[in-house]
Amino acid sequence: MGMLKEFKEFAMRGNVLDMAVGIIIGAAFGKIVSSFVNDVIMPPIGLLLGNVDFSQLAITIKEKTAASEAVTLNYGVFINTILDFVIVAFVIFMMIKQMNRFKRKEEVPVVEPTTKECPRCFSAIPIKATRCPNCTSDL
Repeated sequence: MGMLKEFKEFAMRGNVLDMAVGIIIGAAFGKIVSSFVNDVIMPPIGLLLGNVDFSQLAITIKEKTAASEAVTLNYGVFINTILDFVIVAFVIFMMIKQMNRFKRKEEVPVVEPTTKECPRCFSAIPIKATRCPNCTSDL
């Protein structure tokens, strides 16, 4: 029973749930970006390049035979995937940049000095000292 209780505490922690929500939203966002690249960005680019469908761009390494399928390098799909990544990375960068901008700047606590400098010998001495232990001058 101890291990089950420990697992339940681990799984119900705020960080684990936040991470799970982030992963789910991230996967959904990835699908949106893929659709945006494939359905909105690539068709006009393909049209400008002479009616090229990037998802169909491939190099055939081995032709199809009766016994086997064709072997191809699908570099058009790879281009789409790179564009997906660049867009997702840019959006994440912009989100983090905005989050950092709105994040409250934490006030740095003022640290009271614990030492002072002797005006005669310039050595560090305790702040409450009335006489320098190095040069014995009155402060």
